[in-house]
Amino acid sequence: MTALSAEDIAKRSSKVMWQNDDASKSLGLVFESVSPGKATFSLKVETRHTNGHDICHGGYIFTLADTAFAFACNSYNQVAVAQQNSITFVAPGKLGDTLTATAIEVNRAARSGVYDATIVNQNNETIALFRGNSRTLNRPLFEE
Repeated sequence: MTALSAEDIAKRSSKVMWQNDDASKSLGLVFESVSPGKATFSLKVETRHTNGHDICHGGYIFTLADTAFAFACNSYNQVAVAQQNSITFVAPGKLGDTLTATAIEVNRAARSGVYDATIVNQNNETIALFRGNSRTLNRPLFEE
């Protein structure tokens, strides 16, 4: 039996996570891609995502970034959870926009990881910047 490649592990990890991620699916998030330490998700801003200012609610933007972060830090077949996250909103997401969050690993050592996500609209204009810190729980997502 051959060992799985890093790409295969990332894809299989994301498949396991996506099967169980009812929250992200119910909000309309779309899985775009995954590779070791990196993940991309998108969201088409609909009326249900807008707030009292008629722009995308910040909670949805945070959730989009947090989901990309989660799939990036879980791409090694080790269950990882958020330890601390922060977001800076740069511009509003508008009704009809397609927002895309790409999370990229900045550092991973022992059980801790640091990931940055950039959220852009369909014109590649930055909407928000997110940083997430992860902690692994020393158990796999799937048996290899």
